Amino acid sequence: MIINIIIAVIVAIIGLFVGLFLGNSKFIGSLKNKKELLEKDIEYAKKEAKEIKEKANEEAKSLRKKEIVEAREEIHKMRKEFDKEIKQQKDEAKALEDRLIRREENLDRKEENLDRTKEKIEKEKIEIENMKKEAQNKLNEIANLTEEEARQIIMNEVKEKYEVDIAQKFKEIKENYEEDAKKYSKWVITTAIQRYASDVTSEITTSTVVLPADDMKGRIIGREGRNIRTFEKLTGTDLIIDDTPEIVVLSCFNPLRREIAKRTLEQLVADGRIHPARIEEMYDKTKTEVEEYIKDAGKEAIMRVGIKQPHPEIVKLLGRLKFRTSYGQDVLEHSIEVAQFAGLMASELGLNVELAKRAALFHDLGKAIDHEVEGSHALVGGQIAKRYNERLEVINGMQYHHNEVDPMTPEAVLVGAADALSAARPGARRETLENYVRRIEQLEDIAKSFRYVDKAYAIQAGRELRIIVQPDKIDDAIAEKLSQDISIQIEEKMQYPGVIKVTVIREKRSVSYAS
Repeated sequence: MIINIIIAVIVAIIGLFVGLFLGNSKFIGSLKNKKELLEKDIEYAKKEAKEIKEKANEEAKSLRKKEIVEAREEIHKMRKEFDKEIKQQKDEAKALEDRLIRREENLDRKEENLDRTKEKIEKEKIEIENMKKEAQNKLNEIANLTEEEARQIIMNEVKEKYEVDIAQKFKEIKENYEEDAKKYSKWVITTAIQRYASDVTSEITTSTVVLPADDMKGRIIGREGRNIRTFEKLTGTDLIIDDTPEIVVLSCFNPLRREIAKRTLEQLVADGRIHPARIEEMYDKTKTEVEEYIKDAGKEAIMRVGIKQPHPEIVKLLGRLKFRTSYGQDVLEHSIEVAQFAGLMASELGLNVELAKRAALFHDLGKAIDHEVEGSHALVGGQIAKRYNERLEVINGMQYHHNEVDPMTPEAVLVGAADALSAARPGARRETLENYVRRIEQLEDIAKSFRYVDKAYAIQAGRELRIIVQPDKIDDAIAEKLSQDISIQIEEKMQYPGVIKVTVIREKRSVSYAS
């Protein structure tokens, strides 16, 4: 409606301008009429617009009131639901609190009951101990024996009564569960020994140097013995010059010192100039040469065994084993032999050959350290390997070979077995007469300390112990167990190279005469 009015006004204005422009009075009169009509229309339109506006305001107010009412209803509804939910949560919390209170009360009651029970048990325990002491005292009075004496009597009776059964059971277990293991282990060890057949050499504590002529002995001694004194002081060895033609002897328990002294003396003899200053010069030169020789020996050992290159310090320590001996056995050659044995047995068993060889080659590394470092050579060697970042499995194999730690891997057990094999080979090691006699006597004494042992003989240089028992007191089953018990005693009380075989002999002779 408003738009129509506006259009009409615009048309009227245009017509007015046109009328004025044309100067038509008639048109002007007509225009006045139209103006009046237009004014009426405008008045009507304003009135109608006012009514529309009022109507729109009323509708807007009505809509606003309606929205407010609906919003209030929605808020009331939400508040009601919220209050309901809060009430439900409060009810649940109260129920949980009630349960906790009841549980706490129950725990308090149980704790009180437990305390009463503990008190009752303690009282009963004290009463039982008192009763036990009274009974023990009465028993001691009746038997006239102490508790320890009575226990010993019972143990002896039980041992005598069930000794045959225990021995028989032991024999059955041993036969049933160890036969296959023994066969397989013997096969593995035999195969390894056959595949690695090395020469066995034994070191001695003296070295000889051949002289070009006997008059060289006087030059070695020097005026008033100054040359020989300087030589012995520098090298730490004893130089023995006797009537043996064209030979002098170097004596020292340290093979490294003896080797340096021998090379120094050979160079002095070859040079011909022998005096204190020249001896010192040759000694320093030879010492440097021997250090290089030690490194080369370590590298050669690693190459012979065929393992990955270790830390240079380990190589150097390994080379020093060339000049260490154990019961006269060259420790470096022994270590190489142990590594080869362990590697061969590991390959037969399908184990880690590299790990077995590495641990076996390094197992005596602690012997390369001087006596200033305390501890067994197995543990010291493991500490050295740990310092130079060797694997934990290698360190364990090194430290296990004297049973000072528990084995972590089967390869560690192989290292111990290979070490025993190398040490036990005929001629591999030797010992002094005094130690030998003492070991033989100790073996026989251990065997004779057991009941029913009649005689005991250590034979084969102490590598076998033969025991003759009383045949009427022991049967075959007990004889089997006796050999095992004696073996355990030897392992616990003695230190020895290799393996000792224990043989129990039970012989029953029946004699009669016909007349």
